[in-house]
Amino acid sequence: MAAAAASAATASVKVNPVANIASTPVGADAAWILTCSALVLFMTLPGLSAFYGGLVRRKNQLSVFAQCLVCALVTSVMWWAFGYSLCFSEAPNAAVGGLDKAFLMSITKDSLYETLPEALWALYQMTFAVITPALMIGAFVERMKFNASIVYMAVWSVLVYYPACHLIWGGGALAAAGVIDFAGGIVVHITAGIGALVAAIVVGPRKENRMVPGNILLTLLGTGMLWVGWFGFNGGSAGSAGHDAAFANLVTHLSASIAGLVWMALDYMETKKTSIVGICTGCVAGLAAITPAAGSVGPLGGILMGTISALICRYFSTEVKTKFGYDDSLDVFGVHGVGGFVGTILLAVLGAPAFGGFVETPMMTQLGIQTAAALATVAYTGVASYLALKVTDKVCGGLRVEDVVETKTGLDQYCHGEACYSLDDLAEGITIDKKSDAEVVPA
Repeated sequence: MAAAAASAATASVKVNPVANIASTPVGADAAWILTCSALVLFMTLPGLSAFYGGLVRRKNQLSVFAQCLVCALVTSVMWWAFGYSLCFSEAPNAAVGGLDKAFLMSITKDSLYETLPEALWALYQMTFAVITPALMIGAFVERMKFNASIVYMAVWSVLVYYPACHLIWGGGALAAAGVIDFAGGIVVHITAGIGALVAAIVVGPRKENRMVPGNILLTLLGTGMLWVGWFGFNGGSAGSAGHDAAFANLVTHLSASIAGLVWMALDYMETKKTSIVGICTGCVAGLAAITPAAGSVGPLGGILMGTISALICRYFSTEVKTKFGYDDSLDVFGVHGVGGFVGTILLAVLGAPAFGGFVETPMMTQLGIQTAAALATVAYTGVASYLALKVTDKVCGGLRVEDVVETKTGLDQYCHGEACYSLDDLAEGITIDKKSDAEVVPA
């Protein structure tokens, strides 16, 4: 999100909006970012909702959609009240910005961010503040109380997302140190991945710790929605309509494509089946990994990034998770956290001119900068996420539902008094396997 910050070779860090470079907005840029704002919101509503919702038991599907929706509502109001100001007010030596932009009171029709109306930039960035905490939902589905999930995501946004956003995209210390994060490898994926992992560990595993997809078609559709929305996520981070946005979306598409194929091939080698859930997961891993590097790598780099991310993310989502026994239910850490980390590190290598990339800083120098920033983010986010969960526990009187709700009732009825499916399954002539919640045979 750095079109005006540097040349195409190094554009990767957003510039504080006080440094306007145009007296009037550029229509083409504004039109593009308006479109991207809708695309990124589309990633959460309904893309992420459908992707996660399809992977949980049917008695819990509505709760996932509700968590995504209410997260969007709460974080949007927070962004208006103080989030945008804490992220993008000028305070280069502080962890967050000031409150001079609180309630967006200082934004007028004449306010500019580079070549865009500042109101548009605030809107676009709001969609990032919405989806980042929502990504964590996949780690604690089917067991965390509705109110606890919302409070956790709100507190976490203040403690983790706003500082990370300011430090890298708001003109803070990490930006000054030369950290490259084009669209959110650190700000979005590493933070959400670590926040999800900590939540999964603190909340504890499900009583029946296994995935029982209620509707894989929803997940398949959600994958497509996320993929299309990612064009706004990465392409819009160029901050303008031009070659930076074009290259960002080109490598984004290539990374997702090859990652999905690699994951599919690995599944087939292991099980002799081509899992649809595996293909979808692989595509998202490729999308997450390319996010920080979309402004730094060329087509070859995109292919290599997707390939490497599929190999590493699949290993973490299967072998590592099984070995350590944490219930990251829908692999938020394994895909987003690990994918974001891999992309953040590898951009220093794959962004080199030898791979057709655009990073001008010497490879080893940039590698050191990226590694230090990624590791520092992991450490800080881990501690801050734990504190956010402790606050949530006190406020909500506990983090998870009672055992009977998890094993029998389901969160849909317990939390919302409603069901995702209004027709009784037996009335439809379907026999239900009570152990798996899966449709078996016509009665």
